[in-house]
Amino acid sequence: MKSDIEIANSVVMEPISEVAKKLGLDINDYEVYGKYKAKLDLALLNKKNKEKNLILVTSINPTPFGEGKTTISIGLNDALCKLGKKSIVVLREPSLGPVFGTKGGATGGGLAQVVPMADINLHFTGDMHAITTCNNLLSSVIDNHIFQGNELKIDINRIQFNRTIDLNDRFLRNIEIGYQDIKRQEKFNITAASEIMAILCLASDIKDLRERLGNILVAYSLDDKPILAKDLNCVDSLLVVLKDAVKPNLVQTLEHNPAIIHGGPFANIAHGCNSLIATNMALNLADYVVTEAGFGSDLGAEKFFDIKCRVGDLHPKVVVINTTIRSLKYNGNDILQNGLKVLGVHIENMCKYLGNVIICLNKFTSDTIEDINIVKEYCHTKGIDCILVFAHSNGSEGAIDLANKVIELTNNDSNFAPLYDINLSIKEKIDCVCKEIYRANNIIYTNEILEKIDKLEQDGFSKLPICIAKTQYSLSDNPKSVGIVDNFDITIKDIKVSNGAGFIVVYLGSILTLPGLGKNANVYNIKIDDELKITGMI
Repeated sequence: MKSDIEIANSVVMEPISEVAKKLGLDINDYEVYGKYKAKLDLALLNKKNKEKNLILVTSINPTPFGEGKTTISIGLNDALCKLGKKSIVVLREPSLGPVFGTKGGATGGGLAQVVPMADINLHFTGDMHAITTCNNLLSSVIDNHIFQGNELKIDINRIQFNRTIDLNDRFLRNIEIGYQDIKRQEKFNITAASEIMAILCLASDIKDLRERLGNILVAYSLDDKPILAKDLNCVDSLLVVLKDAVKPNLVQTLEHNPAIIHGGPFANIAHGCNSLIATNMALNLADYVVTEAGFGSDLGAEKFFDIKCRVGDLHPKVVVINTTIRSLKYNGNDILQNGLKVLGVHIENMCKYLGNVIICLNKFTSDTIEDINIVKEYCHTKGIDCILVFAHSNGSEGAIDLANKVIELTNNDSNFAPLYDINLSIKEKIDCVCKEIYRANNIIYTNEILEKIDKLEQDGFSKLPICIAKTQYSLSDNPKSVGIVDNFDITIKDIKVSNGAGFIVVYLGSILTLPGLGKNANVYNIKIDDELKITGMI
């Protein structure tokens, strides 16, 4: 079979104006970026329709290569369109970190892709660069304020806001910066894990975006007072940099169905969902909206439900848990039955949020009928349907059964509710997620962490949801504990508030906020010829 980029390059795309017409849009509703991309006008948020069907695609803990969650989301959307439903898939924008690193891009695969594939995986419409620049503009303003006399008495040892870059560069994790006699320690995060990214993705409109930017906790003063970005008188400049990036991007699938791609926070170190603006806009434009949340349901789906749905007052109808024989065996140390125990935890977890849960078994050519039947029978014992999907090889035709089941489930009440009460203490919320979702025996807090929690509560940050940063490869905080579903403890390594984003970040284990390049990273495989044709991209 052809590679993903070969398939993408072989398809004749429709002009974006034709794709927009399928949503009932005219030229005043969008701004064209080239022939095949467009920025959607924020006025489309003002259109309010009846309640629509929001479908989340999540997965079990993945292998290092991912298990096709985006492919399934695109295939499901194409299948819904093929069945005559007005549907949109809403996805995150790829980060250049994975594109040049190990995992590759985020445009789906095989016959279930969004295009133009190379454009989306690279600079797209410039959103990632705008977010990076906005972040680093604020960092430069913080340091310039200190240099120009430090009127706010910023404690240079308690700056809470870090620089960012949209690349995997481990040598920027811890650096010393300074000018003349002003020197301090600094660290870079990857753009996908930055607070600016989270703010863009959780803002409901321009007014809310402005307020969230102003509420960023940038530092503490020498007399222990919180200092916010609005105290530095630079919020309008930050907003100017994001004025185009805040608009969702319209592209198309290989089958010429509309797709909205906007925002790209990672789920292991951020909240893992596309922008709330994009989701709300899609709900205004279509009857079915298919979206995804990054990595396994222990990370992306939990944050989708407990952060994004809470903030945006969203009411998802169905959750699809994507899995593969490969990931089940990976989670079971090559024993399928052991991997099914992990799948069982993800099923039970999702049922804590809503009643309409379905398993999607993403078919690989190496899968045997025997293994497939074992998975189906296990799901049957859990009272959950397991649908075999061939979207990668067959496009929409390979996801028709899944689409029909999703349509059936949307007719049922989902009874969606977040996991925890927002009014619980910070520690109670952490304990709830760690015990209810990860299944930890004990949560270990050092005295330093407990003091930080007390400080956050004293400063008025206790009523925020929590965003846990941890490994995606296991339910625990240890990436080597693949397949372990109980009898482990979790250690809280750090905690900080992202006040503009509106959540508290809790760091578990040795999670990195700026990945590094591997020895055999994709950066060494990508090629471009004299006609600017790209090969080697995954």
